Amino acid sequence: MIAKNTICLWYDGAAQEAAEFYAKTFPDSSVDAVHRAPGDYPDGKQGDVLTVEFTVMGIPCLGLNGGDTFKPSEAFSFQVATDDQAETDRLWDAIVGNGGKESACGWCKDKWGLSWQITPRVLSEAITDPDRAAAKRAFEAMMTMGKIDIAAIEAARRG
Repeated sequence: MIAKNTICLWYDGAAQEAAEFYAKTFPDSSVDAVHRAPGDYPDGKQGDVLTVEFTVMGIPCLGLNGGDTFKPSEAFSFQVATDDQAETDRLWDAIVGNGGKESACGWCKDKWGLSWQITPRVLSEAITDPDRAAAKRAFEAMMTMGKIDIAAIEAARRG
């Protein structure tokens, strides 16, 4: 059953592949149902996978195989709070290593074009530090990074 509030993500025929990747990569994630088209539609045929219900880190999602009309943008991203460098590296490397692309400041894109922010909790704490000079140093360090280096953020925060 679809949740009352579900994030609908548009794919060009790869909703099931993406959902399976997310389910194996992120904790508290699963592929919940695969629905096939009951008839032909502009970007597919009867029997093709039309929608996939899945969960990403507890968030209900619906993947829609809608074709190539719309593309994802950075205006939407999943932000994943990580607890340590090992978790940060594992998730970043899984996304980028599966055909994704690196970006700046902890952002990367998966191979389907969805944006992810792999954000260590240490970074969030550092850039909101009440000591504004420490926050600025951490922020400036982050601005030079792709994948976040926790030790470098901590060092910058300390000064």
